[in-house]
Amino acid sequence: MRAMLNRIAHRGPDGEGIYSFGEFTLGHRRLSIIDLVSGDQPMFSVDRRYVIVYNGEIYNYKDLRQQLLALGARFHTNSDTEVILNGYIHWGEEVLQRLNGIFAFAIIDTLSHRLFLARDHFGIKPLYYTVQGGLLIFASEYKAILCHPKVQPKPNYEALHDLVNLRYVLHPHTLIEGIHHLPPAHYMVWENGRYSIKRYWQLPFEIRQDMSESEAIEGIRHFTKQAVERQLVSDVPIGVYLSGGLDSSTIVAQMYALGVRPINTFTLGFNEPTDEFDDAALVAEHFHTQHRTTSLTLRPLEQYPRVLWHSEVPKINILQGYNMSRFVHRYVKVVLGGLGGDEIFAGYDIHRILYRMLRWDRMLKLLSPSFRNKLADIAFRLQSATNTLAWDEYRRGLQALLRLKELPRAYLILRNAWESDRAMFEKIYSPAFVERLPPREYLLERMQSVFDKYAYLPPLEQVMAVEMHTKMVDDYLHVEDRMSMAHGVEERVPFLDIDLVEFALSIPNHLKMRGGKTKYLMRKAMQGILPEPILRKKKWGFTVNPYLQFKKDLKYVAEHILTRERVERQGIFNYAYIDRILRARPHPRMRWHYNLLWLMVGYCIWEEQFLSDKGWKEPEWELEAYYGEGVSLA
Repeated sequence: MRAMLNRIAHRGPDGEGIYSFGEFTLGHRRLSIIDLVSGDQPMFSVDRRYVIVYNGEIYNYKDLRQQLLALGARFHTNSDTEVILNGYIHWGEEVLQRLNGIFAFAIIDTLSHRLFLARDHFGIKPLYYTVQGGLLIFASEYKAILCHPKVQPKPNYEALHDLVNLRYVLHPHTLIEGIHHLPPAHYMVWENGRYSIKRYWQLPFEIRQDMSESEAIEGIRHFTKQAVERQLVSDVPIGVYLSGGLDSSTIVAQMYALGVRPINTFTLGFNEPTDEFDDAALVAEHFHTQHRTTSLTLRPLEQYPRVLWHSEVPKINILQGYNMSRFVHRYVKVVLGGLGGDEIFAGYDIHRILYRMLRWDRMLKLLSPSFRNKLADIAFRLQSATNTLAWDEYRRGLQALLRLKELPRAYLILRNAWESDRAMFEKIYSPAFVERLPPREYLLERMQSVFDKYAYLPPLEQVMAVEMHTKMVDDYLHVEDRMSMAHGVEERVPFLDIDLVEFALSIPNHLKMRGGKTKYLMRKAMQGILPEPILRKKKWGFTVNPYLQFKKDLKYVAEHILTRERVERQGIFNYAYIDRILRARPHPRMRWHYNLLWLMVGYCIWEEQFLSDKGWKEPEWELEAYYGEGVSLA
């Protein structure tokens, strides 16, 4: 247990606790935010029958505490941890319906020898588990699980296929075979050597078609302010990640309206033309914040081994979050971020593209589905025959439009997944690896099952619901938690406040978007509150530009890590395709290809860190330590 806790010490640098009872052992690393004096864990009920370990914050814990006191509950701390514990004692599993916050926790009933595990509604806090020979092992990061001698890591190749298609891994799978996520809004019960998993909450999507624009605007202003106010609960300083975009600027505006002084704001740049320093400075000046800035280095991949160790998944969008939290932890322990605003108010390019495609699709209605599928296949073959990589974006757009009657398939194409084109398997993977993968489209099958849950919704709302179950959880929230906690910083996401989400998802999309313009309604709601240039600003994601990154250091690093010798020994990827990308003339429209290189580089480093037989010593942090065979360092 101590070795496991050492692996996640960065998540809780303020203290450590271990408790053993019978066949159970619980461990905890503490990040002190509420009740700095008496909130240590594991924490016991007054009669010591129940014990809890917990990661997160409950924003409505003071209200719940008063309700529990009225029911006769006794408290010996002022922490939200004890509120969860007493809530479970008095309400059982129903306590989950009352919690508004971010959490992953475990409670043992020492009388019945029952273990109860739960994860928050949106999966903001992580919880991994594995069952090995009748033993349940769980942790906030799976690197801790791998410390246990019963766990022998093996790669999960289906999860790797997810990663190469989607740039993230669909839960409950991980890149380690047999280690799983507990899904968001689920709980697990372990009793008598057996476990069961149940859902306790469903994403609400009850659209009010009669809602007026003025009612929607009033609701946005009310619920965003309420969400920010709830998430200011803390006994330590709070800051804001300020990109200068609409969502983070709205958080600053609502903090200012609530009388928060001073407001600490932080901005990071990429040393690229799209850096948002000027926009962030405009907002900071408008609301008189204490504003600080930092930038990535010109060779950001030098940090990749260390950052990947914290992420546990090779990803493209992790370096910025890691550097941001490293910068802000000198000033604050808690930050508010704008994640969730695009998900609930239709702010992504995919929403705009799909909005337009649904209109174009009406012009294609006379074409039969089989003919449209044939045209899509022809588009792929023609583009492949030209060997012009930069045409991929146009080809994917045409394929998605032609496949729009099969919404899950069209969605995956728009998200740059290539599984539906079987010839891509031979391009990307080695022949031997292709033989190891099932012939069916199993990524499509799993995504289809999520789409089916929301088949009653119009297409755009359906895609938004699916993304809140998949990409938001397994990509964006994963990055937010892992990169902030790498430096002991807790990131909160006001736009995923339950009441705000329920209201936002009741707004029809014809109000959220107008004329194909994303977040039309959100912009209108913030008129007169935010500076006009921020309302007019085009969205640019908080990420590196793959084309510019290729020219900075990605090409050099890929050449040194993805050597022919290593790739062929590894037996997963097709070196000829890698070489083709590296030799092609750099082009801004080859974003997908550069992202693919990034993931392949990351997977080679990940293998060395998580699958090697070097034992559990600290990994190598120098990038050169991962260079492949045949590379001279002279």
